[in-house]
Amino acid sequence: MPVASLKDAAKLLLYLAGVIVLGALAAPPLFWFGQYLVAQRILPSLAGFDFETYFHRALLVAALVLLWPLLRAVRVRGWRDLGLEKNAHAGTDVAAGFVLAAVPLLCCGAVLIAMHVYSLRHAFLWHKMPAVLVAASVVPILEELLFRGFIMGVLLRSFSRLRALLITSALFSIVHFLKAPDLTTPNDAVGWSSGFVSIAHSFWQFGDPVLLAAGFLTLFAIGCILADARLQTRSLWLAIGLHAGWIFANGTFSRATRRSTVALPWVGKDLLVGIVPLMIALASWALMRGWVKYARARAPQSLPRTR
Repeated sequence: MPVASLKDAAKLLLYLAGVIVLGALAAPPLFWFGQYLVAQRILPSLAGFDFETYFHRALLVAALVLLWPLLRAVRVRGWRDLGLEKNAHAGTDVAAGFVLAAVPLLCCGAVLIAMHVYSLRHAFLWHKMPAVLVAASVVPILEELLFRGFIMGVLLRSFSRLRALLITSALFSIVHFLKAPDLTTPNDAVGWSSGFVSIAHSFWQFGDPVLLAAGFLTLFAIGCILADARLQTRSLWLAIGLHAGWIFANGTFSRATRRSTVALPWVGKDLLVGIVPLMIALASWALMRGWVKYARARAPQSLPRTR
């Protein structure tokens, strides 16, 4: 590997370490600010969020804050430097990705209802749907820009496509899988070191093989699918559509149902955790590959071919 590529990889590792440290430092004041908004009745809805939620949001903020210095350090001046190209069919890719992710997941949910793993609520939680719509609209854009756009783009300058895909997917799954045990940091005991305490306790799930199989592997597969969508189209739009479809379907299903029985490792706390969701995700991967092949055959001159 060229020396320049090694330096880029080292800078990326330094960036990730900086995100963790800055996120841990920023989480307590972010939490205290949220509590202030609740006390002043400015945003009373924030009362339902615990410290761990603020901690994960602080990590995302830290990732965005430190992104500009990273791009300057690795001399990224434009999208082409990250292996991305303009997509003339961005809207179509977003819509296709959304359908290919949401429909199989909702069909899986219908089967689980029929098998009495989940049951329908007496009333649909319409008041919680705005949060689902916001998450499905904003989170995919931010996370795809960060993981499949910038981080994977930098890795592609240092590693092969396969290695970049695997490393990016591992980072994506670790970030989403790590979660401290409930009540690790009660809201009334948050201090300046609470973020670092959350980091220390976040690896507990790796000691449980059932949770590892049910959660981490599914997230890793989803990360691989999103990374492959990026490589297949050399753009982020198909990945954004897939990501949005999974968030929307999972959020909508959770507002319409409640879990009737625990079925780990087959089905976890929602439709994105468990071996069954993993198989559904793999089915979406096959459908996504088929869609790309079909779209390329229809418009070979406008859809980039992968090397």
